[in-house]
Amino acid sequence: MDVFSDLIRGVRAHGSLFASSTLSPPWALHFVDGAPLTLCTVIDGAGWLVPEGRPPELLRARETIVVRGPGTFTFVDEIGTTAEPIECGEDCATPEQGGTRHRLGWHDPGGDAGGCGGGQVYGGDGQGYGRGNGPGATTLIVGAYPVRGEISRRLLEALPVVLHADDGGASDAVLDHLAAEVAVDTPGQQVVLDRLLDWMLVCTLREWFDRPGGERPAWWAAQRDPVVGDALRLLHAEPAAPWTVAALAGRTGVSRSTLAKRFADLVGEPPLTYLTRWRMTLAADLLVEQEDATVADVARAVGYSDPFGFSAAFKRVRGANPSEFRGSRRPSPAR
Repeated sequence: MDVFSDLIRGVRAHGSLFASSTLSPPWALHFVDGAPLTLCTVIDGAGWLVPEGRPPELLRARETIVVRGPGTFTFVDEIGTTAEPIECGEDCATPEQGGTRHRLGWHDPGGDAGGCGGGQVYGGDGQGYGRGNGPGATTLIVGAYPVRGEISRRLLEALPVVLHADDGGASDAVLDHLAAEVAVDTPGQQVVLDRLLDWMLVCTLREWFDRPGGERPAWWAAQRDPVVGDALRLLHAEPAAPWTVAALAGRTGVSRSTLAKRFADLVGEPPLTYLTRWRMTLAADLLVEQEDATVADVARAVGYSDPFGFSAAFKRVRGANPSEFRGSRRPSPAR
């Protein structure tokens, strides 16, 4: 398992699409939920994404923007638009609550012929706004991603608040599939769209991390190193193994000193420090997700035979002991 695959595995679309909307100006959609991660892609046309407290970003056809929450954002036909903002959030994506009709059935047979997802975009009250496929129409797809657990939060920490990806690259093929899928209304469509959005997000992040002159996280570049990359894959594949620097060096085929220096230079910390932080990240999710597991169970799962040693390491890294951390993550009882 490589680092990126581990970090992104908890970021999944699951019926989380707000809309696939073909909009004629003037229009303004205000996405109010502040989702941890939101992907916006324009199939055709253009518009302006206005993040909370940040400069507007022009989004052209076949370009993608990823917005990191918790800030909200608005998508408008032009800066200073005369359109009244339509609030889009959880209700806007739930048809049984009167929300967007295109969440499960994206093609509007009653709309104008041609184009993708023709027809109206619906707000939380079920009222229709704007007719699609007119002059200057823009087709927008938006996917909001819940981020589950501490593992995926490490990915969020590596991202800017607004990540703007130009057209081109591997994501072009995904866009073609998305455009084709939103133009029809077929059984299983939501599952297909969820997976396509997952694919789109992975392609977008990979291309953004690989762009020339970019500020990529240290672990991204380190994955490409023939020595450190192998070491990282081993630590992620076998986090509970009784690793020492010497054992890790033996598995990667270099000397202990070579691995220690190369790892610290590329990742920014020694191998066993990285391993401890990764184990504590895994443990944090296990404490929350496996309510019946004892602290000793979690300790063994991440490579500690002594629960007291594990608890001390967890408090040093996370700032609270395992029991305190678990209690702080439990939902408050309903009143």
